[in-house]
Amino acid sequence: MAFQNTSGLDARIAAVRRFNRFYTREIGVLDRQLLESPFSLTEARVLFELANREGATAKAVGKDLGLDAGYMSRIVQTFAKKGLVLRKPGAEDGRQFILSLTAKGRAAFVRLNKSSHHNTGRMLSGLGMPDQQRLVDAFATIERLLSNQSRHPKVTLRTHKPGDMGWVVQSHGLLYATEYNWDISFEALVAEIVAQFLKDFDSTRERCWIAELEGRQVGSVFLVKQSGEIAKLRLLLVDPAGRGNGLGKRLVDECISFARACGYRKITLWTQSMLLAARGIYEAAGFVRVASEPHRSFGHDLVGETWELTL
Repeated sequence: MAFQNTSGLDARIAAVRRFNRFYTREIGVLDRQLLESPFSLTEARVLFELANREGATAKAVGKDLGLDAGYMSRIVQTFAKKGLVLRKPGAEDGRQFILSLTAKGRAAFVRLNKSSHHNTGRMLSGLGMPDQQRLVDAFATIERLLSNQSRHPKVTLRTHKPGDMGWVVQSHGLLYATEYNWDISFEALVAEIVAQFLKDFDSTRERCWIAELEGRQVGSVFLVKQSGEIAKLRLLLVDPAGRGNGLGKRLVDECISFARACGYRKITLWTQSMLLAARGIYEAAGFVRVASEPHRSFGHDLVGETWELTL
């Protein structure tokens, strides 16, 4: 008889439940009324949906929130008695009522929304900017993994447009400070690289690609001209919110395809020995390490590596 070791799964279940208990307490979900309002959490969710939808029916709102039809009906009746909603028969099905907030209902929503905004801001203000971003990224990851679209997120690659370079600089500076404790001199270097790219940009032989996940910037890479026959790959980055979708490989593949189309004979790049994920992507794409040299940069003793790909 085979026995399955479930201790690992049990530990993960316990960790998720522990987080749920912590977070529900943190945001006041266990309070009888949410955010010192006259509404329960479920009632507040219904109020939010009605404030942000046009022509919503009780059936549609209840389905999206996973509420029993009877429970949803009681909430609507309560809102109607308090003068918060109006109900009118639907044009196609008179048995389905179209719901809309009254002026009193919208005012109640505005107060609740402001209170929620204030409480969330207070929670974030207790953290430094890097930790605020880490928290937001963690929430985005949780949402993506647990959503219905988690297995097939909408990922797109595009060329750069105004505003992207500021994001590239900020994202590199924040990510490397957070994950590797690099100092601000690295952000300064990235700023110099993107400024030079924009100043000397040759659209026939150079590119910047920006990766987007559900419309949000989550990755970048540059291919620039080093000489007539050699291109240089620079500033490959995948934000934590975009990891797990193969974006690093896709960005590098775009560089290789474009370099070949431009007639380059070789692609070179400079990276650091401790950036294992990036090195793995380069190696898988066929790059070969051709040089290695210790140096002191960004507040640390590092080992710089030069990698090349013959096209």
